[in-house]
Amino acid sequence: MSSKTIIAICIVAVVWGTTFLGIKIGVETVPPWFVAGLRQFLAALILLPILLYSKNLKWIGWRNFRIQTTLSTLMLIGANGLTTVAEENLTSSLTSLISALSPIFIFIASMAIGMEKFTFRTMIGLLMGFSGVVFIFWDGFDDLMNPNYRMGLLILIIALMSWGLGTIYTKKIQLENHNLFLNLFYQFAFAGIVQLIFAFSFSDHIDISAWSLKSIIAIIYLAVFGSVIAFFSYHYLLKNLLPTQVSILSYVNTIISIFLSWLILGETISAKFIIATACIISGVFIINYKPGMLKFRLMKKYLNR
Repeated sequence: MSSKTIIAICIVAVVWGTTFLGIKIGVETVPPWFVAGLRQFLAALILLPILLYSKNLKWIGWRNFRIQTTLSTLMLIGANGLTTVAEENLTSSLTSLISALSPIFIFIASMAIGMEKFTFRTMIGLLMGFSGVVFIFWDGFDDLMNPNYRMGLLILIIALMSWGLGTIYTKKIQLENHNLFLNLFYQFAFAGIVQLIFAFSFSDHIDISAWSLKSIIAIIYLAVFGSVIAFFSYHYLLKNLLPTQVSILSYVNTIISIFLSWLILGETISAKFIIATACIISGVFIINYKPGMLKFRLMKKYLNR
């Protein structure tokens, strides 16, 4: 395995493991739609000089534009944006753990439209995943009496559904990705503009002076590392490793996120929460398991280069 691949693995595992922490710090003093909108808009601004320097900034055509804006609506505005809104009322660790259930939502939706088949193994994975949900709320049913907490959970579930639809849409379309940065630029720019419109529309009073330096730094971190660098590293890995191997990193993201939430934010991590984490990660792994996914070797065609 090359050093570039190892670096990309570390970036995706660690950086995406810190995004839930970054979002939580951001929404401490900045309204969530501003956090999400500024993150994506800044990401687009970072890509702009790269595209200009490489002379790749151009119109992508109406068909590709519709595809990119659809992906942006589902993945960045719907999934990422609503997750940011949800974290205003939920802890970082809980948000990351529930978000780890997204592959289960995707599998159920894919099975409903005939893209996946139900097997005994997937049944075990589903049961383990949902048993993890039981452990999450074992001692927390009283929290459901809080309307803000309930609204946060509802918004997070919608975010997971949006991510699932975006993932299935990506699988269904046939799109040649000649210029990843150009497509991401359109996605980031569209999401940033729409989310900033939401931010100004849904805010009765905007007091930028109340935004803490820590929250602003978190937004910049999310834009530079969470969006641009992590996305580039992720797609680099998809070119050099099997997709099923890259998917293993999502389990590492969840563990890192929960650990950092406990270490930095002082969030309480109970024994039942740890059991829930183990059940959910195990369930998702069982559902996604493919022979050979644990053998981290470069694909043959890349070894022969």
